[in-house]
Amino acid sequence: MMTKTARRTWTWWFDQPPDRLWPILADTPRFNEALGLPRYQVEEIPQPDGTLSRIGRGSIGRFKLEWEERPFQWVAPQGFTQTRLFRLGPFSRISPTLLLTPERGGSRVSYTLEIHSANWLGQALLTLGFLERTGRGFEKLIRSAARFAGGATPRPFDHKPSPPTPAIAERVAGMVTTLEDSGNGHGLSRRLADHLLTAQEVDLTRVRPLALARSWGEPPRKVVELCLGAVKAGLLTLRWDLLCPRCRGAKAVASTLDRLPRGAHCPSCNIDYGRDFARNVELTFQPSTTVRTLSEGEYCLAGPMTTPHVHVQQTLGPSEVRTLEGVPPPGPLRLRTLEPGGSADLDWSGETDGGFPLVATDGEVVTLGEPASPGLILLENRANHPLTVVIESRDWVADALTAHQVTTLQAFRDMFSDEVLRPGDEVAIGTVTLMFTDLKGSTALYGKVGDASAYHMVREHFADLAKAVRENDGAVVKTIGDAVMAAFADPAQAIQAALAIQAAPRDGLVIKMGLHAGPCVAVTLNGRLDYFGSVVNLAARLEGQSLGGDIVLSETLAADPAVSAVISSLNSVGETAVIKGFSAPIAFRRLVLVPVNSYTDLS
Repeated sequence: MMTKTARRTWTWWFDQPPDRLWPILADTPRFNEALGLPRYQVEEIPQPDGTLSRIGRGSIGRFKLEWEERPFQWVAPQGFTQTRLFRLGPFSRISPTLLLTPERGGSRVSYTLEIHSANWLGQALLTLGFLERTGRGFEKLIRSAARFAGGATPRPFDHKPSPPTPAIAERVAGMVTTLEDSGNGHGLSRRLADHLLTAQEVDLTRVRPLALARSWGEPPRKVVELCLGAVKAGLLTLRWDLLCPRCRGAKAVASTLDRLPRGAHCPSCNIDYGRDFARNVELTFQPSTTVRTLSEGEYCLAGPMTTPHVHVQQTLGPSEVRTLEGVPPPGPLRLRTLEPGGSADLDWSGETDGGFPLVATDGEVVTLGEPASPGLILLENRANHPLTVVIESRDWVADALTAHQVTTLQAFRDMFSDEVLRPGDEVAIGTVTLMFTDLKGSTALYGKVGDASAYHMVREHFADLAKAVRENDGAVVKTIGDAVMAAFADPAQAIQAALAIQAAPRDGLVIKMGLHAGPCVAVTLNGRLDYFGSVVNLAARLEGQSLGGDIVLSETLAADPAVSAVISSLNSVGETAVIKGFSAPIAFRRLVLVPVNSYTDLS
């Protein structure tokens, strides 16, 4: 049977530059949902050579479709192209291509759609104006995206899901009230509820609090506490995602920490990988099914904004050499293939040091060659089969709320104290900052003011300390008598909390304090998440070096650039001491916050 091929290009000019338009126009799942396309199911089939074949299956109206999903190819923010080869349906091939070209301070945007019919039905659809109708939908969405990029609209697309039923609306109103009354709503409960009821599904499959905070212009901690409180109120459910270190997809998901596996296999990248609380274990959220039910499947499996850390992805034929315009922004890069094989790291400083190096691969090894001409990327496939070359940032997901971050937040420990590791399980933490505090002369205090008064003073102290820790994005891990152990993901915030604690007015109470940062192990101890290791021991021992009213921190912590910026204007003294449990003398820094002779001594 004769087949019909139709090709149409639409072109527009917008006053936004390509880097403003690219994150929206290249967000193919969002675009497809707004276009009204249904989700589809994907089967990933491992091949003998270690590659992966992706088969999509879905339907549009009464047409059942099945196709092979070829990898997207793109150079950000210049454009992308992709091909679907159909096994079932009216078309045999569909290839969209988006190009963004700088022009007159803005962008010339062109969208090309090429369709090959598979049978008489496909021919009829093309003859009867399928492309023209599709083009009108494209134009509406692309113009809407440009208005959003220019700040004229709050959302990229005018997407309106079905309104909630009266019963759901009433239920949600009750949840909003509960959330605000809990103290975790921060005046944002209604805004979150409206987001869950009206946002596109692509925004709700994995709700990321840090991305939401950035979008709303709100402090991250408040939005994290909002989402945690929303779980308790019934608006959201939470899940733990074990992210692949390459594609950053969630290849293992658990509803609780004790169900999270120690590792996973990513079929897309054909690698096994372990978990790292500080990097690839992420806490995300979804609407509760009593609020909104999300459909299953994909709107688009692997478009450019599914992996926004990938700057370049190009499929080269055997022995092909390809020249591309545009180089990645400066930063740490990884050069690899989509297929299983080696990789190479590049600390790219931009073209101040010359052109971007040649990226060559034979499928096993990636090598860097001579620099290309300024503004160009040169790729070479030295294999006798096609390879897809990837140039990606090594920086981790900016908006990921890692397990390490959230377990060092007081709100999480208050609301989810039952979230622990399975017995006997332990997780390495890359770096955590630990604070130990104790009351100086507490025994004398009880004798001086009486048990009841002293107890009241100590409880107020604990409340003030917990408040300072929480306001600086930390968490109290445990109390031991009058002593407190707290943890922070950010070392500078740990120092800010320490300064706030020592600055707080208190009658008759003198606080001793020690801090240290470094790697340790997270474990479940006495039914709660705790930390174990030499870093913990040293932080506790440094508290013992405190005179009271001062802050003792390790030189390792003091040398951290963010910490150094906080303490540079403070009076500090470098000291060394022999500390129990450590063979060599330990250097530390004492922040002298009040004259030494004014320290209250109740001992």
